Amino acid sequence: MTAPSAQERKACWDARDEYWRCLDDNSSDVSKCEQFRKGFESHCPRTWIKYFDKRRDYLKYKADVESKGFEPLKTEKDS
Repeated sequence: MTAPSAQERKACWDARDEYWRCLDDNSSDVSKCEQFRKGFESHCPRTWIKYFDKRRDYLKYKADVESKGFEPLKTEKDS
């Protein structure tokens, strides 16, 4: 696989941003963002898609922890 050109990278990032914006606007309802997902998948290499999907999950988790605080899981010992 050759490295994507600057135009290909921009197209990928723009498609990713549109997809993420749709998810944000629709409370992460994937069914309402299928057309954006297809555009994202058609403009980005698979390894990038996998990375960006994990990145979004991490960023959402991080924002949640920062806003609500961290609560450790309760174990049987804690009960």
